[in-house]
Amino acid sequence: MNLYLKSVVALVSGTMLVGCGATNLVSTPVENIDTLPLKVTDLTEKQKKNWGHADLLTDTIPGMSIDRAYQEIIGNKKGKTVVVAVLDSGMDLDHEDLVDVLWTNKGERPGNGKDDDGNGYIDDIHGYNFLGESYNEQLEYARMLRLNIGEASMRAKAQLELDEEYPKAVQNKQQYEQILQVVQNADAAVKKATGKDLYTKEEVMALQPENEELQQHIAVIKQMYQYEDSIEDVKKELTEGITYFTERVNYNLNKEFDGRKPVGDDPYDLNNRGYGNGNPKNRVKDESHGTHVAVIIAATRNNGKVINGVANNVELMSIRAVPNGDEYDKDIALGIRYAVDNGAKIINCSFGKSFSPNAEWVFEAIQYAASKDVLIVHAAGNDGNNIDDPNNPNFPNDHKFSTSEISDNFISVGALTSSYGSDMVATFSNYGKSNVDVFAPGDNIYSTMPNNKYDFQGGTSMAAPAVAGIAALIRSQYPNLTASQVKKVLMQSGLTAKATVVLGGDPSNSKAFSEISRSGKMVNAYNALILAKSLSKGKSTLEYNVE
Repeated sequence: MNLYLKSVVALVSGTMLVGCGATNLVSTPVENIDTLPLKVTDLTEKQKKNWGHADLLTDTIPGMSIDRAYQEIIGNKKGKTVVVAVLDSGMDLDHEDLVDVLWTNKGERPGNGKDDDGNGYIDDIHGYNFLGESYNEQLEYARMLRLNIGEASMRAKAQLELDEEYPKAVQNKQQYEQILQVVQNADAAVKKATGKDLYTKEEVMALQPENEELQQHIAVIKQMYQYEDSIEDVKKELTEGITYFTERVNYNLNKEFDGRKPVGDDPYDLNNRGYGNGNPKNRVKDESHGTHVAVIIAATRNNGKVINGVANNVELMSIRAVPNGDEYDKDIALGIRYAVDNGAKIINCSFGKSFSPNAEWVFEAIQYAASKDVLIVHAAGNDGNNIDDPNNPNFPNDHKFSTSEISDNFISVGALTSSYGSDMVATFSNYGKSNVDVFAPGDNIYSTMPNNKYDFQGGTSMAAPAVAGIAALIRSQYPNLTASQVKKVLMQSGLTAKATVVLGGDPSNSKAFSEISRSGKMVNAYNALILAKSLSKGKSTLEYNVE
């Protein structure tokens, strides 16, 4: 939410993985990559909306080579339809870029109030809604304190977290409100001074203040131009910040709030089922996360609309299980099982939390998905932390904070920016040599919003669906490959870099890009499809064992 000034990126050389068994994944000679020029010009408007699909070598943007993969590898090859479940907030099922790619449960008759296909869920036409009519929710540690659940040591840690975060949220809300008021006053004064409702930066710079008060207003507006190109964008950012911190205070960190009451189940009893309903559509306009995530995976390609999804030939299953707050372990565990039992081959999980009193339910669901050959793609989290550190727990995961993984079907994704070099890891992105597997574009990603709208959002939440999309391409073109093999293809075929990157937005905290994830790479669709084809024909071997 905080406004920030992006720093100028220094030239840092990189290198690509060029070899896997007998397969050369090289798409340009290594010596050429070592001298890759830095992109010093700003992205065009078109590039800003599509940078995640760009090619590092030809565009000097650390995208995933999606466009190149379609042009040079996929072409008109149709492949097999792949069902991808989006385990998230509700999706706008009527959005122009989603309506043609929705999964439909052919065994269910809509609106008759019956479980026609006998899968245990009534009227689940395009997926299922485990949240009922609820939306706002507490963070898990606030819930633990309200309900007095979890081990004593965890409750003590939860209390410390709440004692720190609640006053911080109150203070941030007040500060954003104060800053917005200052900007609004300055904006009104400059509009009066220029005689224009829409003035330009150049006109502000040319103003000659008649008094000290106007001089101060002009100084405020000039300062805001450091953060955004227009004052309207600044006011929008500040307003969104106020909304965010207001919700933190009123719902997420409010120990007395009970967001689950409208659902009517016991969320800490896995056997208490039959709750929710068959309508996984978003409930309010601001419930946009699932819509934004879904279209990154599989917006209808080349339909004349604003964006293309990563994958073609995909059906998206909507599973509403992530509220405006922390998700419940029960909903996630049942959501994963629902996706697996109803035909999903990939599940995108763009959520996470630091407390998980019933994590075992989710671990068992992950293992269940593995037993059914289903790949789970998970966002690594947005705290800017090293999640190898046991003091920075992130749930769900596939390791239970041990040295080995519980399954080989779970891939954790960190987020990249569009700036190749020292600043290419998003300031918010978590990282970890053991517990993050790959990186993918996740900062300022353009995608859909409810009501046929589009906007930029950022987070590892946006990086995960990018990887899920490439996984869907692989499973579509080479359906004989297992979930475990697809995971390893994604990790092994990516591009690495010799760059030293800034982590958590802290210039004093930097490491080699190759040392902040298990693979040391950023995903690359072009290379992934080359390796997948070779593996499919038995001509390649794979690295990265579970142990």
